[in-house]
Amino acid sequence: MAAVDSSRFGSRIRLSLVVDQIKKSLGCKVGLFKHSVDSTSPVGSVLLARLINAARVSSSGEAIEQIRGCPFSSFHIMATGQIFSRNTQALFYNYKQLPVQRMLDFDFLCGRETPSVAGIINPGSEGFQKLFFGQEEIAIPVHSMIEAACAAHPTADVFINFASFRSAAASSMSALMQPTIRVVAIIAEGVPESDTKQLIAFARANNKVLIGPATVGGIQAGAFKIGDTAGTIDNIIQCKLYRPGSVGFVSKSGGMSNELYNTIARVTDGIYEGIAIGGDVFPGSTLSDHVLRFNNIPQVKMMVVLGELGGRDEYSLVEALKEGKVHKPVVAWVSGTCARLFKSEVQFGHAGAKSGGELESAQAKNQALKEAGAVVPTSYEAFETAIKETYEKLVEEGKIASVSEVKPPQIPEDLKSAIKSGKVRAPTHIISTISDDRGEEPCYAGVPMSTIIQHGYGVGDVISLLWFKRSLPRYCTQFIEICIMLCADHGPCVSGAHNTIVTARAGKDLVSSLVSGLLTIGPRFGGAIDDAARYFKDACDKGLTPYEFVEGMKKKGIRVPGIGHRIKSRDNRDKRVQLLQQYAHTHFPSVKYMDYAVQVETYTLSKSNNLVLNVDGAIGSLFLDLLAGSGMFSKQEIDEIVEIGYLNGLFVLARSIGLIGHTFDQKRLKQPLYRHPWEDVLYTK
Repeated sequence: MAAVDSSRFGSRIRLSLVVDQIKKSLGCKVGLFKHSVDSTSPVGSVLLARLINAARVSSSGEAIEQIRGCPFSSFHIMATGQIFSRNTQALFYNYKQLPVQRMLDFDFLCGRETPSVAGIINPGSEGFQKLFFGQEEIAIPVHSMIEAACAAHPTADVFINFASFRSAAASSMSALMQPTIRVVAIIAEGVPESDTKQLIAFARANNKVLIGPATVGGIQAGAFKIGDTAGTIDNIIQCKLYRPGSVGFVSKSGGMSNELYNTIARVTDGIYEGIAIGGDVFPGSTLSDHVLRFNNIPQVKMMVVLGELGGRDEYSLVEALKEGKVHKPVVAWVSGTCARLFKSEVQFGHAGAKSGGELESAQAKNQALKEAGAVVPTSYEAFETAIKETYEKLVEEGKIASVSEVKPPQIPEDLKSAIKSGKVRAPTHIISTISDDRGEEPCYAGVPMSTIIQHGYGVGDVISLLWFKRSLPRYCTQFIEICIMLCADHGPCVSGAHNTIVTARAGKDLVSSLVSGLLTIGPRFGGAIDDAARYFKDACDKGLTPYEFVEGMKKKGIRVPGIGHRIKSRDNRDKRVQLLQQYAHTHFPSVKYMDYAVQVETYTLSKSNNLVLNVDGAIGSLFLDLLAGSGMFSKQEIDEIVEIGYLNGLFVLARSIGLIGHTFDQKRLKQPLYRHPWEDVLYTK
């Protein structure tokens, strides 16, 4: 039959028109519907797809019965056989590191030459993701769009969807619409049933395989596996999944599939393929779909089916057995026989696993399967024995040849897990002593964040913890805060603010504007605090007189840091310096270094009216008094703090506040690109 293009009928169609088209294509008579349906609605699109599929599979009145009934158990579009191979590659949607790495580890275990994950789709991200393929690191392409990924990897025909239940339907539909995608596996549980029905209808209308929702996926032993199927490498080896066996297995439960892989491996030569269809009410593919498919795979000699109470999915398998469509042994069990012990309806783990009418009970399904010819044990405990006896009978009949065992390669253990288990030790690459974020809350120098907030710590207290690794007295931390406030800004004309303003007006971002201003901080602008502290401390500790100190610096050709200002003078003192001195005289136990700096200032003022103690010199000398007077630092620690450059860090931190303010100010005022006027430039040769 020619494909029916439903898009030509518009968003609102009359099904009678579609039926007429189907009738002409098939040359058959199909009943007409008298009502209209919105093809963009969940019900409309599903009903339309039912009609199209029904017409495709039948040219008699049977088609209408399929439309009226449940199409999800009567369409056998997957009865063509094998859907995976050693060459199968997948696209992985919504990147999760562990399941992708497990797929690649399985590939290596099976001896695949190419990774089974061709590409990763992570909405909003592009680039590459580093993962291991055996001992080697490989880079797997990351795409932001499904269409782009499919175009870049046309040989990848499996779509593994790890999206949440909220977005799984939309992304799965996009994948199904790609011509290169043949199989879609939806891992999420809780996908709305109306969305699932549309996905099922579309998949069947286009001869595509849908596994899930609410599934762990599937596996072909020795060839390909979906995501977390079969769990860890140790479990895969124990279940002999690294090489093919003779059993085709299908279940609803992903968790129970792991148990059955182990059971089957104990009493047979292992599975050839295993599928968990998912526990939702409407699975994308059914138990019978996969049994019929296994029936057409020559390597599969018997099938094992694990169903559960609720729904009528198992009855499609019963019909297939009765009609003779399955001619390989089927060992089946439907779990949930204990439901009869409860007086009311019972909901088990899966959405579809609930006790309902008698036909949906585990007992009724088991009996129907047994009457149809399946091997059904008397209890789950006898399930393993039934599998074993069926397998041994096939071996005796010569239908199953012995499988030659192969030793799987050793998968290199990840460094993280090896360290955790104590198998190896590895050196660290970074040492941190000021903060720790490994617990329930971050700690600054051992002080929990909750303590910092509850005890009312200020910015100065946090700086004392992160910079000096100890809690300083309150007068010390308050002095730090005063320095930050006094140095936060000094108007738009200083070099740092000027650079920031020009950069902001050029349309650059906040960080770029901030950094351009910070880069001007140095010996001539705000960066003299450390040098002032170094020279004042050295001279004071050596007992040099101000004359000896200043004249000695002059002979070396070094300006005295912390002394001198372009605007301030003897008669126009820097108010910031005065405020710092007043605070120190009131709260500091000693101002030895500040007194020495003032003596130096007295001598330099005798030389020039503007050689006053500036804010750099005041902060530098007073910070020496803070360190020495607090009694919390050794002489060696004080020397180290001064040498490292802590005090300039205080100015950098403080001035960042003002530079950020200037950036915001220029952007708020929408100032244009700055260009310096010609008349303010001396052009000369």
